[in-house]
Amino acid sequence: MGASVYLDSQAQDPAAELLKLGGAKVILATATSGEAMSAMQGGLAVNGTLLLIGAATSMQVSPLGLLAGCRSIKGWYSGTSIDSQDTLAFSARRGVRPMNETFPLERTSEAYDRMMSGKARFRVVLTIGR
Repeated sequence: MGASVYLDSQAQDPAAELLKLGGAKVILATATSGEAMSAMQGGLAVNGTLLLIGAATSMQVSPLGLLAGCRSIKGWYSGTSIDSQDTLAFSARRGVRPMNETFPLERTSEAYDRMMSGKARFRVVLTIGR
């Protein structure tokens, strides 16, 4: 999918694995889970930034971890048209490809239920005319 390293946060401690790699300059947190975002903080390098674009209701923050390494947490409201344009351009340059669960339009209700249950593996996408 274009990444040089993949970390499975379900199978290992993501912060520890990031530190083994030297720490992350930036962690782009797209999840809507405050618990998942909190687990990543410790993987930031000195002067690293945790950039939140996932809308979690809350998360735990370690003030000492931020202070000791001059680390920061920032929020970014994504979803503007220029964000989408930049994302698509980056994906095309790097060969990033999506992984989706597709459902025909006739199965919209089933697709919606799958998405809302949290069981969807990646994105749920409706298809027309397949």
